[in-house]
Amino acid sequence: MNYFVPILAEFPVNPGLVILVLVVIFVLVTLFKTARIVPQKEAFIIERLGKYAKTLEAGFHILIPFLERVSYKHTLKEQAVDVPPQQCITKDNIAVEVDGILYMQVVDPKKASYGIDNYRFASTQLAQTTMRSVMGKLELDKTFEEREMINAAIVDAVDKASDPWGVKVTRYEVKNIVPPQSIKDAMEKQMRAEREKRAVIAESEGDRQAKINRAEGDKQEMIAQSEGEKQKRINEAEGRAAEIEKVAMATALGVREIAKSINAEGGGDAVNLRIAEQYINAFEKLAQTNNSIIIPTNLADIAGVIKAATSVIDKGKPLGKGTIQE
Repeated sequence: MNYFVPILAEFPVNPGLVILVLVVIFVLVTLFKTARIVPQKEAFIIERLGKYAKTLEAGFHILIPFLERVSYKHTLKEQAVDVPPQQCITKDNIAVEVDGILYMQVVDPKKASYGIDNYRFASTQLAQTTMRSVMGKLELDKTFEEREMINAAIVDAVDKASDPWGVKVTRYEVKNIVPPQSIKDAMEKQMRAEREKRAVIAESEGDRQAKINRAEGDKQEMIAQSEGEKQKRINEAEGRAAEIEKVAMATALGVREIAKSINAEGGGDAVNLRIAEQYINAFEKLAQTNNSIIIPTNLADIAGVIKAATSVIDKGKPLGKGTIQE
């Protein structure tokens, strides 16, 4: 200390300057202690002499020095709290490991500060106990199908319990449901057997449908063939009927023309000549083929044959308009 005495003697201390420095330091410390800036979506709990005084929202605030202090800070954003995995026993006595995520939000900072010591830990524990209770009412197969029901049950239970804490539970999501390895192997075998069953059923259904389609196709083919055969026969019958009609009309027309020709001048001589020609031609063919025929006893009496034929024609001469009379 003796070494600093000469130095201090060379630099005399100004009491007024020291006091000014102390005042500045005091003001800065006081300002630091009393001035508070609250960020957006946050809330500060202020206590005055150990008691709750007010809740500060986002913005700039001045506290009473040495009387007020910030006791708690809360975020008003929605928080995602990871619920650790836990062992749950299902209704059919299968131990499964279940975990999830709990979503919550502080709606009353005062209750969140004084209603419970740690609302995050309390909400997590309540979610786990509710999860064990819900899983105990379900069989293993149902746990994979009833995720929505499990989530709703946990949200309802935790939300009711956390109301005095100033916390609102928005939703809960089950992340994983992990059964034991032996149960996994059994489930895989069951799924494999189910897939094979569906494959066999699908194959049989396909074969059945194919047979039905083939039978339907054969049926349609037979119907089409029968319809075609029916139409063919109808067309042939109509053709034969038309042919017979045409032949009859042509024969009638020919007969009428022959009758007209016979009644015309010189028609009788033409008929006699035609009959004589056919008579002679018929006897010419007897020598060419082995025919058995009954012939007249007098082969040379051609004139008698022609006379007999012309007598028939004479009987059919028209009486009036040229038609043949029986």
